[in-house]
Amino acid sequence: MSYDLFLDPEVHAARRELPGNLRQRVRRAIDDLGRAPRPTESKLLDIAGIDLPPTIELRRIRIDRWRIVYAVSDADQWVWLLAIRRRPPYNYEDLPELAGRLPGSE
Repeated sequence: MSYDLFLDPEVHAARRELPGNLRQRVRRAIDDLGRAPRPTESKLLDIAGIDLPPTIELRRIRIDRWRIVYAVSDADQWVWLLAIRRRPPYNYEDLPELAGRLPGSE
């Protein structure tokens, strides 16, 4: 089963700014999400207080000091890449804003 991949424009811009070796690892990780949206290295994010349909999960993948934040919908079979952030200082404070970009969010 494959999932449709959607990338926010911000993700395209962030990928271009990554160092070369990391850019390739991120590209491979994104490509793999279309086949397996919940790899073992991904984590489910806490969405308490965020109004999302129950069929949508927010997840992240860690690659070195970087995080790929994305959403998965099994019902519609898509993976939506929302952000690529460096941690620290990133602490997920913008999850409500990122989730607001998803279809079906309030």
